[in-house]
Amino acid sequence: MTASPSPTPLRILLSAAAARAYAKDIDAALEGRLWTVVPAPAVGDDTVVDADIAFVSRDVTGLSTKHELQPATARFYNAMLQAPSLRWVHVHSAGADRPVYVRLRERGVTVTTSSGANAAVVAQTALAGLLALARQFPQLMAAQRERRWAPLIGSGLPRDLDGQTATIVGWGPIGQQIGAVLKVLGLKVVVVRQSAAQAGPDYETTTFAGLADVLPRTDWLVLACPLTDDTRGLIDAAALARLPGGARLVNVSRGEVVDEAALIAALRDGQLAGAYLDVYAHEPLPVDSPLWDMPNVIATPHSAGFSDGNAARVVQMFLTRLREWGR
Repeated sequence: MTASPSPTPLRILLSAAAARAYAKDIDAALEGRLWTVVPAPAVGDDTVVDADIAFVSRDVTGLSTKHELQPATARFYNAMLQAPSLRWVHVHSAGADRPVYVRLRERGVTVTTSSGANAAVVAQTALAGLLALARQFPQLMAAQRERRWAPLIGSGLPRDLDGQTATIVGWGPIGQQIGAVLKVLGLKVVVVRQSAAQAGPDYETTTFAGLADVLPRTDWLVLACPLTDDTRGLIDAAALARLPGGARLVNVSRGEVVDEAALIAALRDGQLAGAYLDVYAHEPLPVDSPLWDMPNVIATPHSAGFSDGNAARVVQMFLTRLREWGR
C-alpha cells in the first residue's frame, strides 16, 4: 500500500520581525494547514527564493520611498519579483502604485492593499493641515519663533470656514471621513470621483471630467484619491488657474496627482494662498525644493497615515484574506 504524500506547506515570504510577531496568528488563520516562513535573502545574497504568498509589513518598507529604496527593502522586493510561484502579495499601504507592485500585477500576481487601515489617521491629519491653514498657524508659528507678538487682528482676520466650499477629489474611506467632518464645520462639500453616482445626501458629486467646472467656486481643494491614469497630473497649471484667488490645497493622496512646478508657481504668485502637503513628486523631497521654505506651506514627510495602531489593523486585514485563501 502506497502512503499518501505529505501536503506541501504553503510558503509565505515574511520579514523576520513579522514572522516573530505573527506566526501564531498565521497558524490560527490557516486552521492547521502546513505553512513555512520564506525569509528574504540577506543583502548581497543572490539566492533566488520561492514563495506562494508575500506579506509586505510596514517594517519591510522602513524609510524607503517609492523613488529611493533602502537595501533591505530592495532585497525583499527582489525576492518577490524573482519568486516564480508567487500568486498573492498583501501590502501594508492603502495604495499599490509602487513600481514593484505594478510589475507584479503585470505578471499576474494578485496584489491586495490595506485600504482603510489608516483612513481615520490620514483624514485627521488632512483636517489638521486644513485647520492650521485656515487659522493661519504658519504665520503665527513664524512669529513665535521670532518671539514677536503678532495678533491676527493686525494682519487680516481669517475667513470663517462656515459657508466655504471644499472640493474633495477621491471618495474612498479617507475622503468620506474628511467630508463628514467638513460638513459638520459648515462647509459645502463637492465630491469628485470616478463615478457620477451621488456620493450621499447633500453632497454635490461630479466625475474627474467635471472637475474644471467646480474649481472656480472651490475654497479648499482636498486630494484624497489613488494614483491612476485618471488622476496622474490631474491638478496641473490650468486646474490651479481656475481656482479663485485665496484658495488652498491639501494633498494626502500622491505627489504625482499634482504638477509640482505649477503648484510652486501658484503659491509664489498668490494664486494659491497656501497648501498642506504630505506627498511629493519625488520622495524624499529634495533639499533644494522651494516648498521647504515657503511661508504659506506646511510640508510633512509622507507621514499622514502613521499611527501606533496601524500595524494591528493591517495584520488583521492580511489574516482575514489569508483565511479565505487557505480554504
